[in-house]
Amino acid sequence: QLQLVESGGGLVQPGGSLRLSCAASGFTLNYYAIGWFRQAPGKEREGVSCISSNGGSTNYADSVKGRFTISRDNAKKTVYLQMNRLKPEDTAIYYCASAPSCTSWRLGQIGSWGQGTQVTVSS
Repeated sequence: QLQLVESGGGLVQPGGSLRLSCAASGFTLNYYAIGWFRQAPGKEREGVSCISSNGGSTNYADSVKGRFTISRDNAKKTVYLQMNRLKPEDTAIYYCASAPSCTSWRLGQIGSWGQGTQVTVSS
């Protein structure tokens, strides 16, 4: 069973940056696409970004396109989400999740979830 642990969240001012990490253990990361979701209080969960198992394909929600960048280092068993030009509406708990592919991830066919990391964008 793949286990995922997020880190890197925190409080940042609007316009600032954070880098989230999703560290995997228990199984090789190479077989899985990894995606990030977020959920703000009172709002539905939103798919933010996904990266394919070999890193060759990425996709982003329109709300973060051009500001967020997803990447992975399979040797370090870690996926990253670089978040720049953060806005108050980016405030949410961010979760990483595994799936067989990014298509599966978009369809909600999730294998493992992390516990989440809080991102708060506020002045």
